[in-house]
Amino acid sequence: MVIDGDMAIEFRDGRVELKTGEMFVVPKGVEHKPVAQNECQILLLEPRGLVNTGDAGGELTADNDVWV
Repeated sequence: MVIDGDMAIEFRDGRVELKTGEMFVVPKGVEHKPVAQNECQILLLEPRGLVNTGDAGGELTADNDVWV
């Protein structure tokens, strides 16, 4: 949910534009990239236990159930 500003979520086959007060749910397993030209404040909700880079692994992937 966009709290303040404008942003977009890019997908391999398109893009969703979001403005203040709008929300978009990315379907489970869909590759995506959030982008913003200027500062944007968002509220990000994820299910408990979701690692931050999916199943990619590596130093940027948090252990399960660890707040980062």
